[in-house]
Amino acid sequence: MLFCRVKRERGTSVLNEDTYDDEIDEKRRSGIISKSIGTATYEVETADVKTYPKTKEEENQIRAALEQNEFLSNVLKNDRYQRFIDCMYNEKVPLGEELIKEGDFGAHVYISRTGTYDILIQNQSITTFKDVRVFGELAILYSAKRHASIRAVDNNCSVWALDCKTFKILSIKTALEEQEEIASFLQNVPELGTAPIEKLYQVANLLELEFFKSGTEIVKQCELGNKFYIIRAGTVTVEKDNEKVTELSRGRYFGEVALLKDEFRQATVRADPPGVECLTLTREHFIEHFGNIHEFVRLKSEAYTATEKLSDIPNINLDEFNVIQTLGLGAYGRVQLIQHNRQKNLVFALKYIKKSEIRKKTHQDQVYNEKNLHTSCNSPFITRMYRSFKTSKYIYFILEVGLGGDLWSLLHSQKLKRFDEDKAKFYAGCVLEGLSYLHALGIVYRDLKPENIIVHHNGYLKLADLGFAKKTDAKEKTFTFVGTAEYVAPEIILSKGYNRAVDYWAYGVFVYELLVGKTPFRTNDPGHMNTYKLILKGIEFVLFPEYVSGTAKNLIKKLCTQSVSDRLGCQKSGIQAIKKHLWFGSLDWNKLCRLEVEPPYRPTLNDNVDTRYFEKFPDDKDVPPDDFSDWDKDL
Repeated sequence: MLFCRVKRERGTSVLNEDTYDDEIDEKRRSGIISKSIGTATYEVETADVKTYPKTKEEENQIRAALEQNEFLSNVLKNDRYQRFIDCMYNEKVPLGEELIKEGDFGAHVYISRTGTYDILIQNQSITTFKDVRVFGELAILYSAKRHASIRAVDNNCSVWALDCKTFKILSIKTALEEQEEIASFLQNVPELGTAPIEKLYQVANLLELEFFKSGTEIVKQCELGNKFYIIRAGTVTVEKDNEKVTELSRGRYFGEVALLKDEFRQATVRADPPGVECLTLTREHFIEHFGNIHEFVRLKSEAYTATEKLSDIPNINLDEFNVIQTLGLGAYGRVQLIQHNRQKNLVFALKYIKKSEIRKKTHQDQVYNEKNLHTSCNSPFITRMYRSFKTSKYIYFILEVGLGGDLWSLLHSQKLKRFDEDKAKFYAGCVLEGLSYLHALGIVYRDLKPENIIVHHNGYLKLADLGFAKKTDAKEKTFTFVGTAEYVAPEIILSKGYNRAVDYWAYGVFVYELLVGKTPFRTNDPGHMNTYKLILKGIEFVLFPEYVSGTAKNLIKKLCTQSVSDRLGCQKSGIQAIKKHLWFGSLDWNKLCRLEVEPPYRPTLNDNVDTRYFEKFPDDKDVPPDDFSDWDKDL
């Protein structure tokens, strides 16, 4: 990923210590993406996952350690605990061996089983432990750099271990199995069974898991009901006029009439010992997402149509351009401002990527994805990609340039390092239009943050860098851990599978950052584990500064709701529900789309190659080797 570094005059922050953490250095945040393990259903189903036999005592030891770990106790729910335990294996650790080495990229999580261990930072012992505990847990999400070393200090050290790939396979298997199981339950419900399977998958995502103790009257005869139930585990007894009528077990359902209309219950349903676990859905929740049930059954999946590739610039060759200046650096190359040597009005951003580095990091799919998705977009709120070229050393993308720099720099050039609400509404409106366009094409953006948003010369904002974006269909969930730590949604951290709803969560974080100057979940933890813990804890535990209006708080909290089905934007009206929120009351969306709203700021530019908003960079002297592997043959 490429992140432009932008030069502006810095203002002095006068925020109070309780609203702005001056101890954290202000710097651009890098995105994170885990290695793909192949998430197509057939690939996961056929993946080899080895299990290891354990005694009951050993299982209890592992479970206790997992339950005591604040992070993993949130990640591992229901069946995941046992699967995780089954796949952990015992490993002896020789005296003096560093099981985890500071600075290395880890791919395993461990639980200390026996022995004593030193924790070292910069080769200095910080503390020693010999209890049973989890360490290295961030590795289950992605290959993360270790921030300390763990060294065995006696001859009796052994650990339980699990690798990241196995955890990902277990998570995906569990999520897919749960989705298929629930969809099969729904197909047996007459009121729902004739709907397309992809719509049933969407209903499955709305269902809440509830447990009822033995003897609980789940529904009561003659009471008005509005909730539908599917039994996931256990049994219930159905009684009518105090007489037992029947028993229902796993996969059976009751209360389905509640999805059609409010109606008095015709029987009492009581939980049998030792209790029953049900999947539930209220009629209000169903209508909020799909309308009435008759509309739902007739609904077809949305058909996404991509815009034709851009062809409104003349045929060009790279050797016809002069490099004006480097605009930004990235992990695999850089972005340069280029100008045609004769037609001076032709000015672009040239992004070039080192092919050998992409192959080394196995990110070929990411490059293809970026090119294919970006060329399909034609919106005033998304940067345009015009052409791509390749040589034996590089991939080149010709992109629309934004000479106003990026939004991160503009935000931090403000005196208070935050925007007032009028400015924030305009910028948030531009970004929402960009997300709306992508979602209409079935594209999930997955890396929303000020660093990935450019300021056009007209003062409007454009989403840039679609390297993490992905196209999905209505029924599909994706599982790759991707994004920027402070912006990732809970379902990404929990490896539950996710969809476009992660963009709405990130949008709530984005609005907060515009108004406050930092995200609600920012910490000074370089490994991001504390950030993830705050995200899983929830927005309700975040203290908003007094200057943030009540309507802004309400919008942010509705966008950053842990429950995906309750998250603003995930209901039947979709992104329109966000646009209609009271906080946007004064924004004319039609005028915004026509670029007729006066922006609060326009960059000062002398000409179309004015680079005053960008830092100076030395020339790139690192010439990569040729790459003839042909992985880019279809670019």
